[in-house]
Amino acid sequence: MTYQDQRSTADGARAVLVPRHVPSGARAAVLFLHGGRADSRAVSRPWHLAALRMRPFVRATSAELGDAPVALAEVRYRVRGWNGADADAFHDAERAVAALERLVGDVPVVLVGHSMGGRAALRAAAAPQVRGVVALAPWCPPAEPVAHLRGKHLLVLHGDRDRVTDPGASVAFAERARAAGATADVRIVPGGDHAMLRDGASWHRAAARGVVTLLE
Repeated sequence: MTYQDQRSTADGARAVLVPRHVPSGARAAVLFLHGGRADSRAVSRPWHLAALRMRPFVRATSAELGDAPVALAEVRYRVRGWNGADADAFHDAERAVAALERLVGDVPVVLVGHSMGGRAALRAAAAPQVRGVVALAPWCPPAEPVAHLRGKHLLVLHGDRDRVTDPGASVAFAERARAAGATADVRIVPGGDHAMLRDGASWHRAAARGVVTLLE
């Protein structure tokens, strides 16, 4: 499978979705959601570090999938922040999932999200075509909803040296998700930081293998 920067011309997809690889007859899809800020109305740009940080995860997933007919795409947020009750990143994630369905049809989808993108992915998993979520150092406030995750599959990777989002909150979120009927596996990464720079290749491989497992 070749990693490509393909831009969709499908109606409505361009605003929130950046397709990276769309094979003919795709049987599944993976959507990557980068991080952001708690509050910011600044326009989200593809050259921001949060967006660039996800590119190796896309490449690693592409390599792990090989020739499997799986579409890969990234979210394009309108603004950089979650922004309280507006939950801008979540609504963009919802739109991206819908745009992905228009692009490749009703196929199983796995969401891969980091930090704020992890929170957005976990909420957007309510969509029926979403099979599971790989959440990387996700932002999981105590009141984050979990009822919609019944029947979904979650893999959470969180570094024990993360000083931006709380690994303990990820564990608590996974426990609540299990109680709601999800399957959830939490892996604490020894020495891992929020930016996933320490032994980054291990993060990339673990996430890519998690995607393949959830698609299986």
